[in-house]
Amino acid sequence: MPSRLTVLSGPSGVGKGTVVAAVRDMYPFVWISVSCTTRPPRPGEIDGVEYYFVDWAQFQELIGTGALLEWAEYAGNLYGTPRVPVFAQLAEGKPALLEIELQGARQVRASMPDAQFVFLAPPSWEELGRRLADRATEDPVVIAARLARARIEMEAAEEFDAIIVNDDVRRAASELVSLIEAVCPPSGP
Repeated sequence: MPSRLTVLSGPSGVGKGTVVAAVRDMYPFVWISVSCTTRPPRPGEIDGVEYYFVDWAQFQELIGTGALLEWAEYAGNLYGTPRVPVFAQLAEGKPALLEIELQGARQVRASMPDAQFVFLAPPSWEELGRRLADRATEDPVVIAARLARARIEMEAAEEFDAIIVNDDVRRAASELVSLIEAVCPPSGP
């Protein structure tokens, strides 16, 4: 029996990746999609694990062939979710999780309105700014652009089925696991 997709979104710096990593530890039954991006890898990131790192021409080909479930430009780079692996997991009845930006979440809602949409929010605006600055992976101009976009994204929180405040990673991950289990109970690997 096909399962229901869960989509996690929220502003840059809110800790989506950290919460998803905790979900993976707590709930090994969930399949987590790996997105494609044109941004260069950050230190320690591995192609095919955190992202599939592609160039602009390769990404444009993915768009042109309809190979992406969703895609968006964010902070000067392209990000997208390969379509085939998502539908394969859902067809097998496995719980599936996408970690994507707001623009992509809106695209998925348009094509998959039955998916579950979860917004990850920071405990405060000040904390979000601190988290982005503490990454120390981007220059101040990029951080300022991410914060400007984060303001817009925060206003979209009410578009989502559930909002989780990331004030504690383990608690936020546990809440997300509960939401995933509610729409797709575990059946094992």
